[in-house]
Amino acid sequence: MEKVENVLKKQKIRMTPSEAIVETLVAEGVEHISGILGSAFMDMLDLLPTAGIEFIPVRHEQNAAHMEDAFSRVKGKAGVVIGQNGPGITNMVTSVAAANMAHTPMIVISPSAGTPSIGWDGFQECDQVSVFESITKSTVKVTHPSRVADCLRTAFRIAYAERGPVLFDIPRDYFYGEVEDYILEPYQYRIDSRGAGSPEQLDKAAELLSRAENPVIISGRGTVDADGIESVKDIAEHLTAPVANSYMHNDSFPADHPLAVGPIGYMGSKAAMNLLKKADVVLAIGTRLSVFGTLPCYDIDYFPKQANIIQVDINPRNIARTHPVEVGVIGDAREASEEIFKRLKAKMSNSANHSRLAEVTSEKEKWNEELISLAMEEGKPINPRRALLELSRALPENAIVTSDIGNVSSTANAYMTFTQSRKHIAALTFGNCGFAYPAAIGAKIAEPDCPVVAIVGDGAWGMSLHEVSTAVEQNIPVVACVFNNGAWSAEKKNQVDFYNNRFVGSDIEGPDFAEVAKSMGANGIRVERPKDLNQAFETALASDKPTVLNIHVDGTQLAPPFRKDALNKPERLLDKYSHLDHRNW
Repeated sequence: MEKVENVLKKQKIRMTPSEAIVETLVAEGVEHISGILGSAFMDMLDLLPTAGIEFIPVRHEQNAAHMEDAFSRVKGKAGVVIGQNGPGITNMVTSVAAANMAHTPMIVISPSAGTPSIGWDGFQECDQVSVFESITKSTVKVTHPSRVADCLRTAFRIAYAERGPVLFDIPRDYFYGEVEDYILEPYQYRIDSRGAGSPEQLDKAAELLSRAENPVIISGRGTVDADGIESVKDIAEHLTAPVANSYMHNDSFPADHPLAVGPIGYMGSKAAMNLLKKADVVLAIGTRLSVFGTLPCYDIDYFPKQANIIQVDINPRNIARTHPVEVGVIGDAREASEEIFKRLKAKMSNSANHSRLAEVTSEKEKWNEELISLAMEEGKPINPRRALLELSRALPENAIVTSDIGNVSSTANAYMTFTQSRKHIAALTFGNCGFAYPAAIGAKIAEPDCPVVAIVGDGAWGMSLHEVSTAVEQNIPVVACVFNNGAWSAEKKNQVDFYNNRFVGSDIEGPDFAEVAKSMGANGIRVERPKDLNQAFETALASDKPTVLNIHVDGTQLAPPFRKDALNKPERLLDKYSHLDHRNW
């Protein structure tokens, strides 16, 4: 089926509902859809090759949405996923919830039970709208076949406007029949930009910053999405203000800039934290300042309690949601930054504060020395920090790194630095395991010329290693760095610190992941000595095949607990458990 010509887009045309859906996807520039095929949408599936849309089959639907989450973050376009009604769609709950917490535009095409049988508890029937209501920005339900294109346009409009996934729910019998409708271009039904924000609030922001003695900037995901890093640089250099990355967005400001101080949040940069705690004005650009991302770390309660906060966010729901603000700007991160910079130039001259710059440099040098020192401590067989350090040194400048959740994966927050944006794709605050590898596949689809490396622990690897088959089948040469310490180490660290080394459920026995990778058609390399790390990384990065590095690291060298405030030393009241009471240790 040829793409509908522009001349026809101003008038209604006769189509099947499947054709109307596919042509709307074509108009949106969708080039691929991820999922697992199912009978519910086969009429639509049959059209995809002719429409020029590739269908990428995965091994588990959860990973399809993780792939599209990363694709969207790297490419800046909404990803699209699909699955069979019932179990195929509910398999995506975890990954769609993660994308929702990550503010990632995504369309979930959700075939549902046919209208003649709804309510009979038929085969693969599920009220998918109810399941997804709390983990999407919206659920758009097709109420009649004639509305399929209109409803899909609505789904894209909300996904981009509110920055998150939208469920497009369509009864499986609505793919068939005949409709008359328009096929519109995106500019005819959605606008991506919200402008710079209120002039009055921008004036207040510039006034506060011009009077600040110790301003600090936090640059977040919104800065990346808006391509606003250059504007943030302008403000930072004008004020000689250090710039911290928001939690797990280490690509939101270039690490090689003199004023870059690294990320805040769990296992972030002490340099960023020590400077931020002294701030009198904080300019938070494109970040919701999440609770978890601003918690104390390394026993440093760094988020300033008395500072005036200026928060710039495209979503009004995020302004002052977690921290009270002095100025809230609802606007695009780049456009708002440009306007703030214009006002600053009018108010004050650019005069470099050399003592401030020296303080920034000193804090960064001290933190870098500490990171290297910690990494060079001996491990049995390998200190996980040493492996992270060597990987950070081996990565090309244009490499994309995806990271999972877990003890070692999260320690990567301290070691992974980036000079380009859209290069750090992390699991973020939903915190589910199994994210990094499918995300790496999605990132590689978005940027095939960039090396892509996933950092994942052996626990999370068990949830995603089956997608090596997808990478091999689709010829997607990503590198999985599996940090194998034989445990669910984030939880094991809690058992060390709070439960007197009583380990229940935290130890893992697994196969040789390198050999498993080979059996699936990928390259596999086992690494057990620090001196072999560099060669292993270089071999993997140079390979044109999916590669799995099974890196054996010391299971006793663990990072601090994620949430010291979330656990207490155990107290037991029944006699049979008294020996477990912390007072009896």
